[in-house]
Amino acid sequence: MSVKLVVYPPDEQGWRWVRYEGVAIAVAHRPADIRVFPSAAGLENAADVDLTDPDFVEWRGVGPEV
Repeated sequence: MSVKLVVYPPDEQGWRWVRYEGVAIAVAHRPADIRVFPSAAGLENAADVDLTDPDFVEWRGVGPEV
């Protein structure tokens, strides 16, 4: 599986841009917010996505712990 989600570093308020399959889709404040986007795009089992899987998610700057 190739990277589908790209999560950018947080801005001054803690919001991050998220791209799914190359399309900027929204901003997220916490990892739980990020799970909503692939689900809305039709990804089956989006709730089970491992946000630490580097083959699926690319965290730019800092990871989900920040």
